[in-house]
Amino acid sequence: MAAFPGQAGPYSGAHYGGGAPHGVDPEALSWFQAVDTDRSGSISVKELKQALLNNNWSAFNDETSRSGRMDVYGFSALLRFIQQWRSLFQQYDRDQSGSISCTELQQAFSQMGYNLSPQFSQLLLSRYAQRSSNPSIQLDRFIHICMQLQSLTDAFREKDTGMVGNVRLGYEDFLTMVITRML
Repeated sequence: MAAFPGQAGPYSGAHYGGGAPHGVDPEALSWFQAVDTDRSGSISVKELKQALLNNNWSAFNDETSRSGRMDVYGFSALLRFIQQWRSLFQQYDRDQSGSISCTELQQAFSQMGYNLSPQFSQLLLSRYAQRSSNPSIQLDRFIHICMQLQSLTDAFREKDTGMVGNVRLGYEDFLTMVITRML
């Protein structure tokens, strides 16, 4: 997307001395200016959702992009973060379909160091994939799943001090672990 030349705003070239502020990728600034439709200097969840697209040009899911408002610095950091995830996603999207199948998801988990069953990958697909005869996961859902998996793994490791792969938890401890990581 291109910037809106000639329009002044809180992040216009005049404000930043003719270029992107220090630490902000010029492409991110251009994209930020294009999606900040109300010219407020920060973007809303709605504007952010319009800016973030999957490989098939569909908008990111609300669960992946629900972060309130952000400025150009946050947006630039978010784009770098998403570009890293997109690169990883493309490594696992072996057939270059723009989405990850159950088999590809299982391979991704294995290569990331997770020892999870094919049934678990299938469970994730049934939860996160769009209903179809050949369910698969797009980039936004892949990021969401991986971030949740990492967060829950960190919570599990806090309890698994002996690194044996098993913990004994009370029900409320389990709920606390999940709720503090998921909400």
